[in-house]
Amino acid sequence: MRKKKDMLWYLLFVLPLTLVFINVVIVPFFMGIGYSFFSWDGMPLNPKIFVGLDNYLKLFRDQRFLTSAGHTLYYTVLAVVIINILGFSFALIVTSKLKLRNLGRTMLFMPYLIGGLILGYIWKFIFSDMLRSVGEMTGLTHIFFNWLTDPDLALVAIVIVSTWQMAGYVMIIYITGIQSIPEDVIEAGKVDGAGFWHLLLHIKLPMIMQSITICLFLTLSMSFKIFDVNFSLTGGGPNNATEMFAMNIYNEIFSLNNYGYGQAKAMIFFLSVAVITLVQVAITKKREVSM
Repeated sequence: MRKKKDMLWYLLFVLPLTLVFINVVIVPFFMGIGYSFFSWDGMPLNPKIFVGLDNYLKLFRDQRFLTSAGHTLYYTVLAVVIINILGFSFALIVTSKLKLRNLGRTMLFMPYLIGGLILGYIWKFIFSDMLRSVGEMTGLTHIFFNWLTDPDLALVAIVIVSTWQMAGYVMIIYITGIQSIPEDVIEAGKVDGAGFWHLLLHIKLPMIMQSITICLFLTLSMSFKIFDVNFSLTGGGPNNATEMFAMNIYNEIFSLNNYGYGQAKAMIFFLSVAVITLVQVAITKKREVSM
């Protein structure tokens, strides 16, 4: 009787969320799969023309989509490496015996609390107005200018904004990993004469592989799926030089009204992110150390 009552309470709390998840995520996902086999402009009264796999075959001839894939890969590699290195470095600093370490944690985490769209508009002002003003005042106009108008530097600008936002977030995960290392292991290493780098490379890093797995998974998936900062900071410009996967799909569906073709792109996008993140998790899981 007690178990039955507990089960009813469990269903009472879980069932509404499950229904919302099914209606908001699962049903639209499978509807999207169906739409990807049709040519349709998204208007309810207009006919859907079945084209089979043509939408998927068309992807490999779509130069703009392939270019956006290249931009996404370039951005993801830079963002994942820089965010994780900075986040781990911050974690080492704020877990040391510094007096201001708690204030440091708060200040470094705060950028993550700002929404991506707002963050993009804030940094758009910094890159377009503040940098130009600094260049005019110092005469260093070859360094301080509007980076968002340069096809090469605009993508780097997105990396900078993403790093500023995400480094503090992954820092929290790395802090958890560092603090879970048994103190006696660190002390034993110091007694044996291990220096900072030896402790870091041979004790700390192997013992926080679980945190590394999580951080790599989060930064990989978030970098591939970036849209809000891309939309508000550059809008894909200049001349589509910063248009990435999600932005390309958005433009295909909502600007060009190619709903069926856009859904085919979304399916390929989903599969690509799923495969890459699953491979990453499988590789890093093998290197985890049980404590």
